[in-house]
Amino acid sequence: MTEVAHVSSLTKDDEEAGESDGGIRRHRNSRASEPAPHYLHRPVSDRQVRLSVVVPTRNEAENIPTLLSRLGGAVAALGAEIIFVDDSDDDTVDVLARHATDAPVTVRLLHRPPSARAGGLSGAVLHGARHARGEWVMVMDADLQHPPESAGRLADIAMRHDVDVVIGTRYAGEGSTEGLGGAAREATSSWATRLAKSLFPRRLTTISDPMSGLFAFRRAAVDLDGMNPIGFKVLLELVVRHPGARVAEVAYEMAHRHAGRSKASAREGLTFLRHLGRLRSRRLVGQMRERPAAARDRLPELIRMVAFGLVGLTGLVVNTAALWFFYEPANLHHLLGAALATQLSTAWNFVLVDLLIYRRTRQGSRAGRASRFFLLNNLLLLLLRLPVLQALVWAGVGILTSNALTLAALFLVRFLINDRVIYSPGSTARRDPVRMLVSLRAPEAAATPSRKRYQYLAYRYDVAGVVTIGSQIMLPELEFFRAQWVADSDVDIAVRVSDVGGRGPQRRAAMTEYANESVLRYEEHLGRLGANFRIQLGSPIDIQVGPLLARSPHVVYTNIIEALLRFVLVSRGHMLLHSACVNLNGVGVMLSALTDTGKTATVLRLLRDHGGHFLSDDMTLIGPDGVATCFPKPLTISAHTLRAVQAQDLTPAEWRRLQFQSRLHSKGGRSLALTLSRFNVPIMGINAITQRLIPPPKYSVDRLVPCRIGTSTRVEELFIIERGTPRISELGADETLERMIQNTDDAYGFPPFRYLAPAITIDGQGYAQLRQREREILAAFLSHVRSRVLASDRFGWADEIPNLLRTERRGLPTEQQVLLPTWPSWPGALAPSGARA
Repeated sequence: MTEVAHVSSLTKDDEEAGESDGGIRRHRNSRASEPAPHYLHRPVSDRQVRLSVVVPTRNEAENIPTLLSRLGGAVAALGAEIIFVDDSDDDTVDVLARHATDAPVTVRLLHRPPSARAGGLSGAVLHGARHARGEWVMVMDADLQHPPESAGRLADIAMRHDVDVVIGTRYAGEGSTEGLGGAAREATSSWATRLAKSLFPRRLTTISDPMSGLFAFRRAAVDLDGMNPIGFKVLLELVVRHPGARVAEVAYEMAHRHAGRSKASAREGLTFLRHLGRLRSRRLVGQMRERPAAARDRLPELIRMVAFGLVGLTGLVVNTAALWFFYEPANLHHLLGAALATQLSTAWNFVLVDLLIYRRTRQGSRAGRASRFFLLNNLLLLLLRLPVLQALVWAGVGILTSNALTLAALFLVRFLINDRVIYSPGSTARRDPVRMLVSLRAPEAAATPSRKRYQYLAYRYDVAGVVTIGSQIMLPELEFFRAQWVADSDVDIAVRVSDVGGRGPQRRAAMTEYANESVLRYEEHLGRLGANFRIQLGSPIDIQVGPLLARSPHVVYTNIIEALLRFVLVSRGHMLLHSACVNLNGVGVMLSALTDTGKTATVLRLLRDHGGHFLSDDMTLIGPDGVATCFPKPLTISAHTLRAVQAQDLTPAEWRRLQFQSRLHSKGGRSLALTLSRFNVPIMGINAITQRLIPPPKYSVDRLVPCRIGTSTRVEELFIIERGTPRISELGADETLERMIQNTDDAYGFPPFRYLAPAITIDGQGYAQLRQREREILAAFLSHVRSRVLASDRFGWADEIPNLLRTERRGLPTEQQVLLPTWPSWPGALAPSGARA
């Protein structure tokens, strides 16, 4: 491979800079025979490349000046470089060299001579991606049908979202295919999209435009060496080969080609079909080779095979009877009769297989499964059965006998394809069921207040004097912070009930972000009857929840409000840390653990057996000065927490309900809900209905055990509790920070947090900035704290922690903590006697 003569070679300084913090010149997937692109233009500030824009070009000289002038400005603020991979035979390279010096970003060029243009456009894209230095790689065309401004917005959105691939879509939101230039090309594009989605219904399920040429991907999430696309459709191969990649879409309007001629042709169409066939056949072979991983799974497979064979025997009877009828009384040709008989036996077999054998594991729609079942049997009929049937007839074997032999011979093939392809539960790497779309148009207006609903915020809360919340529905988790003196118009977060979402049902849940207006909308399957909400990020933050969610305040708080509260607090210098906090004999003690470890039971036993003050059980409000402020949400009593409860006034009926509620809302119930969230079901609606029918067992701490509630304490001891062989070990600052971040993130694992959080912007700070600020607050807090891991195999933390404190602090003076409220701040004459203003 040779470089164009007028572009100078890399200097030694260039090569050394390639190993600097600015990025890696040679990607781990680079091939030794591929030299890095040459620099056409390199600003002095080019050291921290975050985004690499790969632009494949072929005879695009007329488009280059306009493309560079618009694209450079669109991505300059993103820490970008532009890599042109050129397959031109005209003067595109010369034009690039002349205009690159005016660009505000680094411009690099790799010219591929005719002998090195393997893979066409796809090969050029992969070649450029292997030499990308940014964490993100964006791919776009050079003909300006992908408007540079839209590409810049797509890249900006990709880099601040917690996803792996972001696709520019023409088929969702305000996306448009007008730039295709004619009904014929639009029909061809639509047909190709439908064909691809029909062949890969699971892997392309949430992707509306898998044929898009405008997309960005996180470089670390893609195995470039595992890709081998041909033709134009790089994205199709990328998403098919990476089923676990998290995908979001950004709607854009495709523009008309600026200059030159389109490279689309009938030949490229045939290349696309060949590429699609190759992808499907490789996936089919891969599925057929996926044997049960564990020995315990082989017996169920054998049982399914036997059951499939028994169903096949009944189908053989149906097929033979039908063939006899078509061949003898109807006097049809034996091949036509065999084809018609196959349709009847296929329908018979499908009904029995679908209802009896795979009743518990079937996925997708019945129509989809039926179409694949019929397609399989008819392909086998045309490619294998009919030729062999005819050969047997010519050999003198009877029609009915020949038919039975061909059916029996293909039994194993049919079973394996059904078991591992049509009815396969899929790999562990599965596409996220919620469709994520970023829209660049103005959002639909918020629903007009209904005359049946008032707008007054009946419930108001003041969280430690930092954030105020007003709500039309009562929020039991915040009852400790009830503050009716906060004016309706002064709240930071307002929660109202409204009609959210479309009137009709939809196939899957969707999270839509309106980037220009800071509006988020989440809708589930049942239209306005579903668990929907709308958030306007502003001052105040306005949350509208649908009627179903309004009937389940616990879900509203846990899944929506707390996610927002977490980041609003961060923007104001505090962190909502997943931990418990108590004050034992003047010592601030914090407990942290993964969900359902035994933290709540430990807190209850500490208070019951050793006294002290309670500050929090689930979330603690911390500051960088090492002070923890109480966040006393009601405690959720799970099954293993019951033995720590010492409540005297629970009625017999409450105790009976508690036995059942504690099991449903414990680790098993949570695990089931998290498993369901991986499938295309209205999980938030299911959760809301479940919580409504069987409310979680939540009680104020002082009703469960005798104790007092404090408001703040300086934390001195942090114990991360674990189950396992008893041990206690010191934990370094960096490891403690990572463990506490991990434990906090674990508490937010339930949908829709992972779709909602990356789209949050508070006071001009995006998700990445807020997460970084959160880490800084936590690091400062932990600098005042001694951190240790405490493991126990008998839930003995409540005994070991007080013993440790007594032993280690014997003879030391104990600083008594001030546990007086610091809020609300009562003004002047309104201050009650003894309150601090």
